[in-house]
Amino acid sequence: MVQLGAKVWVVPGGHIPFGGTGPEPDFTSFDQLCVLNTTDSAAETTLLFYYQDTEPVGPYRIVVDARRIRHVRVNDLIDPEAVRLDRPYGCVLRSPVPVVVQFLRQDSRLPGVVALTGTMAHPVA
Repeated sequence: MVQLGAKVWVVPGGHIPFGGTGPEPDFTSFDQLCVLNTTDSAAETTLLFYYQDTEPVGPYRIVVDARRIRHVRVNDLIDPEAVRLDRPYGCVLRSPVPVVVQFLRQDSRLPGVVALTGTMAHPVA
């Protein structure tokens, strides 16, 4: 089978909107990474977050089992520290095996409106 994905992915345009207008957790604004691992080995990935005015933060560790997908809300990442809300960030995901990464954002700050956008992260290597 052809290997799918890359070992390094970049998301340059992260920004978790602060607040929401409905009940949690369904209407909480969030950023999310969707990681697909089609290999026969677990992907023990690491994430590093970059901000405008401080040194990078991480690594955050996320395991995606072999032949599985995992959705990770960036809002839920708290170790080594909580990802900062309402601040622009970029992140780099590194994996020992090729994976595919998609980026999603849900913005529910406006009453009665839930905006969901998605894009592919940028594969580097």
